[in-house]
Amino acid sequence: MMDTPLRRAHREWIGNVQPEGLLVSLPALELAQASIDRNPIELHHAFLDLLPRDRQNDPIPQLPSFSQFAERVLKWPMEYYGPPPESLHTYLETYREDLRPSAALLDLDGNVLLVVDEAPGGADFDAPPKIESRGWNASPYARLERLLRETGHPVGVLASPEAIRLIYAPKGESSAHATFKVSEMATVQGRILLGALHMLLGSERLYGGRPHERLHGILRKSREFQNDVSTKLSQQVLEALYALLHGFQEADDYVHGALLKETLAKDPNEVYGGLLTVLMRLVFLLYAEDRGLMPDDPIYTENYSVGKLFEQLREDQQRYPEQMSRRYGAWSRLLALFRMIYGGARHGKMRIPARHGYLFDPARYPFLSARDAHGEVPHVPDGTILEVLQRLLMLDEERLSYRALDVEQIGSVYEAVMGFELHVADGPSIAIRAKKRHGAPVTVNLEKLLRTPAGDRNKWLKQNTDQEVTGAALSALKNAETVEDLQAALKNKIHVELTPVAVRVGAMVFQPSPERRRSGSHYTPRALTKPIVEGALAPVLKELGPDPRPEQILALKVCDPAMGSGAFLVESCRQLGEKLVEAWRRHGDRPVPAPDEDEILLAQRTIAQRCLYGVDKNPMAVDLAKLSLWLATLAKDHPFTFLNHTLKHGDSLVGLSARKIASVDWAAEEPLIFLEEDLRHRIRDGLRARTEILDAPDFADYDSLDQKLRGADRQLELARMVGDAACAVFFRHQKPKARAEAQGELIGRLQEYLKEKNDAVGAEIEAERNLLKASEKPVAPFHWEIEFPEVFGLNDALKPTRGFDAIIGNPPFAGRDTLIKGNYKNYLPWLQTQNVEAHGNSDLALEFARSVYAL
Repeated sequence: MMDTPLRRAHREWIGNVQPEGLLVSLPALELAQASIDRNPIELHHAFLDLLPRDRQNDPIPQLPSFSQFAERVLKWPMEYYGPPPESLHTYLETYREDLRPSAALLDLDGNVLLVVDEAPGGADFDAPPKIESRGWNASPYARLERLLRETGHPVGVLASPEAIRLIYAPKGESSAHATFKVSEMATVQGRILLGALHMLLGSERLYGGRPHERLHGILRKSREFQNDVSTKLSQQVLEALYALLHGFQEADDYVHGALLKETLAKDPNEVYGGLLTVLMRLVFLLYAEDRGLMPDDPIYTENYSVGKLFEQLREDQQRYPEQMSRRYGAWSRLLALFRMIYGGARHGKMRIPARHGYLFDPARYPFLSARDAHGEVPHVPDGTILEVLQRLLMLDEERLSYRALDVEQIGSVYEAVMGFELHVADGPSIAIRAKKRHGAPVTVNLEKLLRTPAGDRNKWLKQNTDQEVTGAALSALKNAETVEDLQAALKNKIHVELTPVAVRVGAMVFQPSPERRRSGSHYTPRALTKPIVEGALAPVLKELGPDPRPEQILALKVCDPAMGSGAFLVESCRQLGEKLVEAWRRHGDRPVPAPDEDEILLAQRTIAQRCLYGVDKNPMAVDLAKLSLWLATLAKDHPFTFLNHTLKHGDSLVGLSARKIASVDWAAEEPLIFLEEDLRHRIRDGLRARTEILDAPDFADYDSLDQKLRGADRQLELARMVGDAACAVFFRHQKPKARAEAQGELIGRLQEYLKEKNDAVGAEIEAERNLLKASEKPVAPFHWEIEFPEVFGLNDALKPTRGFDAIIGNPPFAGRDTLIKGNYKNYLPWLQTQNVEAHGNSDLALEFARSVYAL
């Protein structure tokens, strides 16, 4: 996109003001033809004339009143500005307080155009007043934002003698704001800020022009353009993943295959998981840095920050363009940063808390930091790291602000890199572009295509990639005699950003699953998640009565059985967090937040740890959902919110109840005496350890919680093993007779294992369950009552007495054929066994709907 003086001016004032959230975007400003005068001398003089003077006749940077500023600088028609109409108030029943603004600006038809509220001199817009009131003791910003949402008037101005804040808070969406400080606008250098404020709030912008050229139109259009941002960023994140793959291929080649040999032999997808984890680590850091949640000490900002590393690599690219593939310092620096986030660091005034959590655990993917015989870490070229950061930080040649991205948006972007497997190329290979907009590229072996009869090549291409060629390209495809000929014939179908050249034999490639190949990630905005979550929680909250106590809120259990990136859980966290704060205030049970968090953040962290549950069959999606909730509940000096006990990997539709596990049967519930008593004690002990995690205080040690969870898992492991093995019997045998025989053999082994403690027999049972999990289309059974015993309240007969209070989410869609092709054999008969109403032709989403009633 062409750079212009106008774009540079917009970038300058936006960079100086640093809006919180998505307020305005460059495309929306350009569409509105909103120009800004970098040196508005007359406007600046009018502004300075408004300010009071000291004894030396120098201006004092304090507004005498906002109304004077509005009249003399913004040129508002003051006949439309005055006391707010009666519709501009909302009564907060919880606090018994009536919220009203100071004033309102009306349009020419008498409708509210802007809501204005004034704060006293010296007020911090984001801090509650030091002297608490009997009502709602919230910050000036929180009060006005709440008023805007409740009344349906989304645009407001919060003003004090020292600053002016423009706020956009549309109902059902994230709010955003930008603050213009009077002291900065009073300087010569700050004239551009004054010009920007005038451009947004001047009378011409409010009353003149077409709808999309006015302030409200710019704010709305900026949100609409955000969908385009998501689509483009999703593509760039996929390109960053491929760039990282190529970089580690080079690092592996540097040591003649010694870096990844063992990992590729054991499980190639460990490499995929490690590379994807690197991207999630980077997005966490970029988000935290942009939100001011990382140290502002020069030691960090100059030597460790990801943003600074990107700037330095870009400078290196300018100075040493030919050497970036042979320079290796950046990866070592990132590894050092990752270790600091995990274990914490202190030096001088710099403090980084130990976040813990396995996102940054250096032991989780050892190959990322494996040292060779010379003690050196992987030789990932600086050019690779630059390319990765370029994809994550630049969009249409503009620096991307993670401050302006919703957590849900970040999650949906990273869903684009889910659903791949890592393969080793058995011939020269290239990536073919996805046919559908949100689909995934498919890697094809050119030699295999070349061996296909000429007349069948286009058919082979369509079957394997969904793409086909026509015209001259089709003739070239048929007549191709070499790999190079094929590349020329397919040049318009090759995804050159991912494979600029053919990948050699023996190199690593990504291959999407059939489901991922044809589908992709879609941005789920708050405008969608908010009303869905509100609707799901409304009857649950109503049952608690008009005045629920905090412990009643914290006893709620909400689940998404196909959580993906966790968008619905994040929104549930927000809404239940608000309800918890209200309950704390009503009943005088307000805990004291730590210095690095406020009341609402403390509430959301507590809700995330105690009330939210999620499951996904993609293990990397579980990591992504945790990342989403970590970002949503991030406090500057806290470890990550502990979520390992409530967000888990597994197939929500494949699993057994506690009684079926005790029966070693997928249909009957007649527990075996030798197994029932043992399971009862184990589940009870596991529940006790999990309850201690749920009730842990805010600053609980992450490692101690993890240790408690490992203890609980040890107690529950027998039930998992039996349930998995029983499911494996069903899936691996087609005929009822064969299943019955295998079931009998399994029961016999279990008796021997439990009575005689025969480890060899236990290993046989373990092997049975692992065959199902390690197959080409693996199945990871998820036994709900075992994994979340505190939710179901099993009695002495191993029957549930409770369940989830709400199931919220958007389950996957898949018809009969897609379901059969994409899953292990006998998946459809399993669903028919578990749901007597299932006739085999239902969409997968309907199977989820049927199953959740049992939860």
